[in-house]
Order: sequence, then structure tokens, then C-alpha cells
Amino acid sequence: MKKLVKVVAAIIENNQKEILCALRSPEMSIPNRWEFPGGKVEKDEDIYSALEREISEELECKIKTEYQVFNDHTHEYDTFTVNLISIKCRIVEGSPKASEHSKLIWLKRENLESLQWAPADIPAVEQLMNEK
Repeated sequence: MKKLVKVVAAIIENNQKEILCALRSPEMSIPNRWEFPGGKVEKDEDIYSALEREISEELECKIKTEYQVFNDHTHEYDTFTVNLISIKCRIVEGSPKASEHSKLIWLKRENLESLQWAPADIPAVEQLMNEK
């Protein structure tokens, strides 16, 4: 049986209604694919504090999450299964810096499909594009 990894992802929107997209580095699993930034939920950690911790570590900024899940999707990769929980949030301090990712960009919803997304992120991308 494949290992199940619980992961939280931040859907960060700026004042111009653009969404933050992060390019996975060549050293990461699922390299050179786009994703919403975030990471693994640690034992005894709730999803909201896990996301705030991960964004602080990965992007060197502080976020405030909405206390509701935007998208919850389980995707099976070749070697593991990921339960990806996407949560909308906004930046409350600092500005995102790519420390682990190759690149960060802000995109309008209608342009999200122009990127090569990691498969687990696609349902949240589609949900965002269908939002009014």
C-alpha cells in the first residue's frame, strides 16, 4: 500500500485578483510543475496552523487563512498518494520569496490553465477558474 501524505496548499490572492503560483524546483518530487505553495501537515497539527507554518518557512511571509477548505482532493502518484487540502488566504506581512521553488508568479484566474500543473493541484485550479 502506498504512503498517504496529507498536504495543505495556500491559494493566495492579491488585491489585483491574481493568484500566487509556485514552480517546483528540479530537485523536488514532481519537478518543474506548478503548484499552490504549502506542505505536509505534521502530527498533531491542524491544517490552518500547518499552512501558516509552511508559508512562513517556504515564502518568508505571513498569511491569514480563511477557516474553510476550498478544495480537498486525493491524488495517487506512482510512489505515494497525496491528500491535498487547498485553503484560500491572504498575505498579512511581508512579500513572498522563492526559497524552495524555482519561481513565483501572480496570474489572473483565466490564465491559470496556461501552466503545467502538478496533477494533484488541477482540481483546485479548475475550481478557481470556474469561480465568478
